[in-house]
Parts: sequence; structure tokens; C-alpha cells
Amino acid sequence: MFDVSHAEVRGAVERALAEDIGSGDITSQLTVPESLQAHGSFLAKQRLILAGIELLPLIYEICGGADVQLLKKSGDRIEPGDVLARVSGRARTLLEAERVALNFLQRLSGVATLARQYADAVCGTKARVLDTRKTTPGLRQLEKMAAAAGGATNHRKGLFDAVLIKNNHITAAGGVTQALTRARSFPGPVEIEVRTRAELDEALQAGAKHLLLDNLSPAEAADWILYIAGRAQVELSGGITLDTIRAYAEAGPDYISCGAITHSATAVDISFRLELEES
Repeated sequence: MFDVSHAEVRGAVERALAEDIGSGDITSQLTVPESLQAHGSFLAKQRLILAGIELLPLIYEICGGADVQLLKKSGDRIEPGDVLARVSGRARTLLEAERVALNFLQRLSGVATLARQYADAVCGTKARVLDTRKTTPGLRQLEKMAAAAGGATNHRKGLFDAVLIKNNHITAAGGVTQALTRARSFPGPVEIEVRTRAELDEALQAGAKHLLLDNLSPAEAADWILYIAGRAQVELSGGITLDTIRAYAEAGPDYISCGAITHSATAVDISFRLELEES
């Protein structure tokens, strides 16, 4: 689930370590003997869905090496007090990597935990929860992996792998039919946003197979979906929250996209406890 060999993942980890360590961890260099050995544990302080634990071996490898034992995996439901991983090696290395390791675990597990709440909220309906491009710049690959670990379905990775014709594209293209006609050469998914019944009828007549309905109420969404009657797949979006997503899911869409999964996820509480090796 977490592909640590992905170039974007390694790049994000390298940038995070360079940002934090810079020319060196001067506090550890001044206060901790170079040869001192230690071990540490990553501990959950709350219930959460874990994500990003597979980054730990990469983080410590880049920092010079340590023995890492992963006790849990991304997607696991975690209870307070659970030990997520253990690491042992030079005390300086463990201290140097601590904050970056925690930042990734706390942020990504926060995304996964929120994604699981959204996915659980639509359980029993046919709707699948989608993430969006509303991600932290430079961390999209990791945050989408975290969303998937929490049970969300990844939407397009960027502007390059799927066509999503929004209202501004329709305006620039000169209309719904023109936009869809010009997108026919793309071999992958093509989705179009429709804002009015006239646009909906035009899109269906032009052969649209995937529709985005934005900023409707649950009742309006149910009425539109009933009218579409299976002629195209339907995605709902627009300010859908944990309090309202169940009502939207019961309206009958195929997908519900929720930007909050990545743009509003709260970091979870995970700590690192260091102990010295017995001499």
C-alpha cells in the first residue's frame, strides 16, 4: 500500500530530512556521546488508522542506518498504547530522525483516520468515497497512499492522468458539447461537471458517461440521479461533511469526493520513547 520505492516518496523524505537536519543536529552532537547506543518505540496515544509506518526504514537508512522493526502496517486500526514500531542504533541517529519520522506518521495517519471515518459513514450504500487534489504541495503521493490506507478510493493523481471538465473548462471550450467532443481523443476516463438540467441533458446527449454534480442538496442529488437513471456514473461533491455524507450516499451516487480528507485532516497523537541500551 505504501510504495517506498516510489521516486516521489523518497524525494519527500529526503527533503524533509534536509529541511530539519540541515548541516547537522547540533544539540545531539554537543550533548550525546557519538558511540552511545539506544533503542526507541513509537507509541500510539489515541485511536487511529495507521499510515506511513513503512517510511521508517527509509528514514533511518537515509540518516545513516538503524535496525527497524515494524509491528503494525498501514491500514491497521490502532488503540491507545499500541507499540507501532521499534528501532535501535546510535542514539544520535535516533534523535536526529525522531521529528521527521513523527511528522510523517502523525500527518499521514491523520489523513487515514479521517478517510476511514468518511468510508465508514457510507457503509451499506453503493457510494465510494474519493479523495481529491486538495493535498499538501509536495506530499500528494504520500497523502493519497494514506487516504487509500483509510479506505478511500484514489481519484486522479493530477491533471495528467484523467480528464475532468469543470465549469471553467466548459466556458473556455464554448459549451458542454464542444468540451466533450474535444476530449474524445483521450484514451482514459473523461468526467464532466454539469450545473443545470440543460447542461445535464446536453452532456448525456453528447455521450457523457461520468458526471460530476456539485453543490446540490441531498434531496436535489437524489432527484437528479433518479433522472439520470443509470445513463452515466455520478459523482457528488461540494462541501460534503461527515455530518451530511450519509444523506448524500443514500441519494444513490456512485462516488462522493471529499477534499476534507486531505485538506482538513488533523495530525494524530503518536510519541517516540527513547531508552539507552544496557551496558
